[in-house]
Amino acid sequence: MNAGFIGLGIMGQPMARHLRRAGFPLTVYTRTAAKAEPLLAAGAQWAGAPAAVAAASDVIITMLPDTPDVETVLFGPQGVATGLRAGKIVIDMSTIAPAATVAFAQRLREQECEMLDAPVSGGESGAIAGTLTIMVGGDEQIFNKCLPLFQALGQNIVHLGTNGNGQRTKLVNQIICALNILAMSEGLHLAEILGLEREKVLPVVASGAAGSWMLQHLAPRILQNDFQPGFMIKLQQKDLRLAQEVIAQFGAEFPGTALTYALFTKAVEMGLGEQGTQGLINLFKKSHQL
Repeated sequence: MNAGFIGLGIMGQPMARHLRRAGFPLTVYTRTAAKAEPLLAAGAQWAGAPAAVAAASDVIITMLPDTPDVETVLFGPQGVATGLRAGKIVIDMSTIAPAATVAFAQRLREQECEMLDAPVSGGESGAIAGTLTIMVGGDEQIFNKCLPLFQALGQNIVHLGTNGNGQRTKLVNQIICALNILAMSEGLHLAEILGLEREKVLPVVASGAAGSWMLQHLAPRILQNDFQPGFMIKLQQKDLRLAQEVIAQFGAEFPGTALTYALFTKAVEMGLGEQGTQGLINLFKKSHQL
């Protein structure tokens, strides 16, 4: 199975590397060509446009920031759609609007091609370790056909039903993540204000009922003043915006989601968007200093 990969950012780079290590013939494209150099050295082939990736590949994977980016890569000039032949498969592993995913899948189906939406959870560390959780929407037979690709990238791989359900599940995930990040940030900020030794507080609270993935993986980085992104604040804000848009369709109240969206938006506005999500604590630090 020839694989194509488009988007070699923080997540895409290690994911594509795992596919190559698993033995899949790999063709890659990304806007910044220099990012592809380690993969080319490992035997991947370079394509000059998304259409060329599609022409060379049986399965084309995209890992991009937002819905408009995916639409452009799929359907813009020299996009994936212009290089497809009947029977090819597109897997979008970005986090984008569920309604757009459904529409994209329908457009590709008109070309006799299938699409899976397969967003991931686990951050940069999960991408590097190959332990991502992958939530997949789309035809089950197509999912089973692509399972070897997913197994090269993650450990918990779940088919969730029709197109769009992968993205819908990811939004559930992101709401829970954001609220956990908020709880972690406020708790550690309070510890600092109280004059506690955070290096002692963290293992105590992490070992009890307050324990979480965020405390295990992100809190130690806060203590080290390490705000390099495994997943950027601006992308978490984007995901919460998508969640807000879905929630609005039902006229429901999700106050925690609304609060975290407002806080992540404020963090972006204050210039923290390029930091990892653990950098949300800097929003409180700046406010406290004011």
